Amino acid sequence: MGETVQDNDIVAVIGLWHLGSVTAACLASHGYKVVGVDQSAELATNLSNGVPPVYEPGLSEMVKEYLAKGSLEFKNDIPSAVAEAKYVILAFDTPVKEDDSTDLSPIMSSVADLIPVLRDGALLIVSSQVPVGTCEEIAARVRKARPSLDFGVACVPENLKLGEAISRFNSPDLLVMGTSSEREFKEVERLYSFADSPKLNVSLRTAEMVKHALNSFLACEVSYANELGNLCDSFGVDFVEVSKALRLDKRIGNGALLTPGLGFSGGTLGRDVKALQELGKRTGASTMLLDSILEINKRQNMMVTKKLEAAIGQINGMKIGVLGLTYKPGTSAIRRSASIEIIKGLIERGATVSAYDPKADLNGTAFGSRFERCKRAEEAAESSDAILLLTGWPEFREIDFMRIKAKMRKPVVIDAMNMLDGAKLNSMGFTYSGIGRGDPEMKK
Repeated sequence: MGETVQDNDIVAVIGLWHLGSVTAACLASHGYKVVGVDQSAELATNLSNGVPPVYEPGLSEMVKEYLAKGSLEFKNDIPSAVAEAKYVILAFDTPVKEDDSTDLSPIMSSVADLIPVLRDGALLIVSSQVPVGTCEEIAARVRKARPSLDFGVACVPENLKLGEAISRFNSPDLLVMGTSSEREFKEVERLYSFADSPKLNVSLRTAEMVKHALNSFLACEVSYANELGNLCDSFGVDFVEVSKALRLDKRIGNGALLTPGLGFSGGTLGRDVKALQELGKRTGASTMLLDSILEINKRQNMMVTKKLEAAIGQINGMKIGVLGLTYKPGTSAIRRSASIEIIKGLIERGATVSAYDPKADLNGTAFGSRFERCKRAEEAAESSDAILLLTGWPEFREIDFMRIKAKMRKPVVIDAMNMLDGAKLNSMGFTYSGIGRGDPEMKK
């Protein structure tokens, strides 16, 4: 950032799970003095020792580097962290309830803690995913408690991706900057001046709505691809080939999420679809398309079980090997993981499950005791009646499937990620099935 940084530009980042720890480390790397803070003493202590709460490539090394340089520190006391900060960033990975609705309680609790100590001239930036109107509510709470305080509130919605978070923070496709004044926009623009990206100046509500719209559009693409993929399976058509044609149309584009497989998981996309549904209920506006997105997504993971039954018959009494527990590759997070939900369903139907994942963190979840956690893919395959590939870790492409086959009772592979060479596996004697690839077993 060069000369745009001043000695008193302290940034407090509140909330230290994935978004907060990445935000704190990246801003420290751009020359700011950063204090990361969380109400959890355990999170703050672990980060002070260079241990992030969730695996993200390069994050641990970056945290250790800037801790050593003195430009990054972590606390669990919000008032002491916020008192001298010019910028205060709310960077919670906003919790999602079982119905995909947003839980704002940790954000609002932190706002209550910081209000008494917020300094004059401070800018409060909301990067967490929040429903439309939240930033205005936060501003109103601060104004009511301290009417003479000179402060601002901005909304810069995060657009990170687990496994690629550092590069996406440093070089985002665009930065949406919701503010209420030109002064606030200039302050936000200055904070993010390291990013050579388009910076869109909009209102607070527009910035919140952009996040809802973006994630809901991605969710729509996922459900569309899965709906078409299931139709393709029924008629022996490979939707992966269909999607190649779609991506060549400039109106759709190469980056479209048109890969059939499991439904979206992790809560991030579902949270914004749900937020728009709630807005529709409040205003009486129809949300038929959004309703369909969630219904398709809810049904999609059942396709794995359906394909498994087509291949091996009844599930009760069978031993199933699972490759992948995290909700996506490049992370240790299992929150709202499709793999975990599928495993729960298999166990409820009488199957025994053994699973391997290179990074999954099962600490704090009782469900991990209901299946065998393996250290290698070969262990998960031992005496199994089928293998389910449920997370797209690149290392799974390198598995020696001849060795795997020798350990299995039945050589069945259900590849929900469509990442393996099905023809090759079939030639090796496996019964292979992807999703949306024109599976002959699923023809009507």
